Amino acid sequence: MNIFDQFISDTAKYQTRRHFLKSLSTGVGAMALGSMVGCGTNNSPGITSKFNLGSQKPHFAPKAKRVIFLHMEGAPSQLELFDFKPELAKLHGKPCPPSLLEGKRFAFITGTPKIQGPYLDFKQRGQSGAMVSDALPYFSQVVDEVTFLKAVHTDEFNHAPAQLFMYTGGPRLGRPSMGSWVVYGLGSENENLPGFIVLASGQDNPSAGKNVWGSGFLPTVYQGVNCQSAGEPILYLSNPKGVDSRIRRRVLNSIKNLNEKQYNELGDPETLARINQYEMAFKMQMEAPEAMDITEEPDYIHQLYGTSPGVNSFANNCLLARRLVERGVRFIQLFHTGWDSHGTTEYESINHGFLERCKEVDQAMSGLILDLKQRGLLEDTLVVWGGEFGRTPMMENRGGKDNPFVGRDHHPYAYTMWMAGGGVKSGLTYGETDEIGYYGIKDQVHIHDLQATILNQLGMDHEKLTYQFQGRDFRLTDVHGKVVKDILV
Repeated sequence: MNIFDQFISDTAKYQTRRHFLKSLSTGVGAMALGSMVGCGTNNSPGITSKFNLGSQKPHFAPKAKRVIFLHMEGAPSQLELFDFKPELAKLHGKPCPPSLLEGKRFAFITGTPKIQGPYLDFKQRGQSGAMVSDALPYFSQVVDEVTFLKAVHTDEFNHAPAQLFMYTGGPRLGRPSMGSWVVYGLGSENENLPGFIVLASGQDNPSAGKNVWGSGFLPTVYQGVNCQSAGEPILYLSNPKGVDSRIRRRVLNSIKNLNEKQYNELGDPETLARINQYEMAFKMQMEAPEAMDITEEPDYIHQLYGTSPGVNSFANNCLLARRLVERGVRFIQLFHTGWDSHGTTEYESINHGFLERCKEVDQAMSGLILDLKQRGLLEDTLVVWGGEFGRTPMMENRGGKDNPFVGRDHHPYAYTMWMAGGGVKSGLTYGETDEIGYYGIKDQVHIHDLQATILNQLGMDHEKLTYQFQGRDFRLTDVHGKVVKDILV
């Protein structure tokens, strides 16, 4: 019996009436405590916040209530994972045709590179027969739950601009991130937790930094809250030594009175945002520590995800994502860094570092899908996986002929992402690339189309979700984007 089959068996044993009542009482207790100490904005004297952060009505009936976006920062190679190209193996080592280089922009390729064949072996997986490489043995067991988008393309070929383009709809700073747009449009189902939470793992931060979860020109109450899977869940959230909840409440009331006075004098809406953020921090002191404590999970769940409580890891973050969607968090963004496989060092190579990244995410992301499905959460939770762009069919010609590391450059013209749950078809492969995986030749999906589709599944028309700034209405998809209806149930 493999670990996934064991999970199904153990789940049935563990979900007892006593466990259900215990979980229910914890949530009710937290709400009751919140009302007793008067932490709600409406329980405090003075101005009521103008920001409606509670759950709001969508434009139309949604198929998904929430999103978990798994971003592989640095861009994993689709040609070593999902886009099987036998022709590449035949052409391996031959000079790249000039037609694929003329007029193109690459991050590092110069001169005439050679074609790089697939480094890994592929097999058909599941009843759908999807081609997946040997690098993802756990994911190979859940491929029938996902839709592959094989011809995704973007306008940017460097990391930071491409990440900004993915999440804000534009390559430059100043625009709101996707999670901010979602919370602005829909609010949150849990008033004691932020509607938009970010979890990061790996050696570095995303190339675009915190801008990929920033609120841009939207009020700052809509920006993502960066949490940790090790140590304090949120830095500086806990009270200082000797300060209890009642003292903190009195301090916040005094600060609120000062902020209200400033607002009445100057009318700056960011002052109201500041009031709201203080209130949210107070509420989070009660619910966030429990929500972020994965030690409460039974052993078979830790075995399913491959988690190790107390460390910062992608596996821990996947389990936290499930705990957060159970508690009504609207948009959860996971970043796992280290996928930039140029082949210049061991860490940044397909034959070493890339394989390690695959091991770090394979079991956890597969366990997340299975866990959500078993709990009845996958049907209204949209899971999205991918990087900011793909990798070239050509090898990167840096390091000389004796370089032992395999690498590929950035490739914006065609790459693979996948989606699961949330009203998306399962067991489907959508789109197709040419014989070497250079261009999309069928059912291409632009990043703006991806954004429009995610909003659509949440019940929002991407053309109607707007915010007026500097004299005109802005939206996530700018003036582009169409919903990819063929992948929807």
